Amino acid sequence: MSDLAEAIAARYRGPTTRGFVRGKLKRDPVLPALLALPPFGAVLDLGCGRGQLGLALLLAGHATTVTGLDLDAGKIDRAMTAAGDLPARFASADLASAPLPACDTALVIDVLVQMAPAAQAALLARLVAVAPRRIVIRAFDPDRGWRSAFGLAMDRLRRRLGGDLGLAGTVAPQPIAVLRAPLEAAGYAVTVTPCWAGTPLPNVLLVAQRP
Repeated sequence: MSDLAEAIAARYRGPTTRGFVRGKLKRDPVLPALLALPPFGAVLDLGCGRGQLGLALLLAGHATTVTGLDLDAGKIDRAMTAAGDLPARFASADLASAPLPACDTALVIDVLVQMAPAAQAALLARLVAVAPRRIVIRAFDPDRGWRSAFGLAMDRLRRRLGGDLGLAGTVAPQPIAVLRAPLEAAGYAVTVTPCWAGTPLPNVLLVAQRP
């Protein structure tokens, strides 16, 4: 994992961005969790940020192509530069209204908590309509006791301090049962596992798989 993180970080310009990407890939438990799943095929990464997760999946041979969408145009510029000749495409887009292209696997990592409840439901409905064979969501579980209380406090502080673009407003994590209901109604089998290793956060991984 360390070699993969270094290889991805080296593709980015500037020591600050390289340091962020390197640290994120090394410390965030989501990448090993994703690599433990079956190969993804064509990936749609919603809220892709700087694109490091999709590029890591490509270099690891776990994705064939990556399409990343994010509201922050600056991050998208960094992602496109880092992608180079890899089969990856990144675009600045508002996930509340942007068309969602067809894919084999859709990633929604740390995105839903940043949206109002109605917007979360709408995005899931639009994603189900695209009908990927697998949808992978890392969600903030509001029912994890002290972890949830800590995560809410940290997220609210980050917003007050002027965190990432698009984080203004109220933190609105939905119960996991609410998130999985439209997926199961659409015929997906859903599993939920912790995805917080090494952190005090209440993140869980929902994997929705078509039979």
